[in-house]
Amino acid sequence: MSMKWPALPLDAWRDTRETLHRYTQIVGKIQLALTPVVNHFWNVTLRVTARGLATCALQWDDQTFDIELDLVEHRLVIRAIDGKRRELELRPLAVADFYRDVFAALSELGIGVSIWDHPVELKTEAIPFSQDRVHASYDRDAAHRFFRTLASARDVLEEFRSRFIGKCSGVGFYWGTFDLSVARYCGRRAPGPLPAGVMEREGYSHEVSEVGFWPGDAIYGAPAFFALHYPAPDGYTSSNVRPQAASWQEAAHCFVLPYDACREHDTRAQILEFCQSTYEAGANLAHWDRADLERPPQGAVDGE
Repeated sequence: MSMKWPALPLDAWRDTRETLHRYTQIVGKIQLALTPVVNHFWNVTLRVTARGLATCALQWDDQTFDIELDLVEHRLVIRAIDGKRRELELRPLAVADFYRDVFAALSELGIGVSIWDHPVELKTEAIPFSQDRVHASYDRDAAHRFFRTLASARDVLEEFRSRFIGKCSGVGFYWGTFDLSVARYCGRRAPGPLPAGVMEREGYSHEVSEVGFWPGDAIYGAPAFFALHYPAPDGYTSSNVRPQAASWQEAAHCFVLPYDACREHDTRAQILEFCQSTYEAGANLAHWDRADLERPPQGAVDGE
């Protein structure tokens, strides 16, 4: 098994995936509650660290703290600026109990934040966190394999991001949709009426080219890299993108490169080819000013 790109069949860890998705939503909603809204909700994304997924530094009154889901030693860690910390073991535990324990730990540190306890952007079983005893699985090996994949994918997406000098998001983990992605913008507002829903209206207010990784869900039942352009210009869905294993998936409304088709050989090169070719397809058809938005290939930074 490649430690950098391990096998991650969705059926083998579906129950853990569903539980971990809700754990990340609880942590992410705490960040949402304590940060000012940034365009396209960039303020809510979790960071991929050397240990797992973490919030940014958060502020509650005079207390600065962060929260990390450590997927190496399998614990949730809350660290405060005064040196205090709390740890919770990540183990098979109902979402309702995890929710209770997280807020009890925060309270012990004098942090009285509260969140709306309903999950968002879920296709099924959107049970309030405080009542959810359906999702209670945690397979350490599966969680670690997922993290290793995220860490490797983040590195490749950061390289792709570096090629663009226009408006661009960071590489962030979106806990609503449980994916890691980066988005490029040409600067124009999206034409026509905005999509329904708060997340969609904010996320797609401007023309965007997005690429990322997801572990699979109810719509596409396998791990994959995905790419989309919004609004999709005429001819986009039939574009000839690369590598050969990539294709348009109508149900998911995006191009998909199956993870298992690229993880065994030349993985980085295949992912970058997918990112670049899908971006070019959308940007060219939508008449983006690519010469003004892209960084030309270069070596060392001038002066170094």
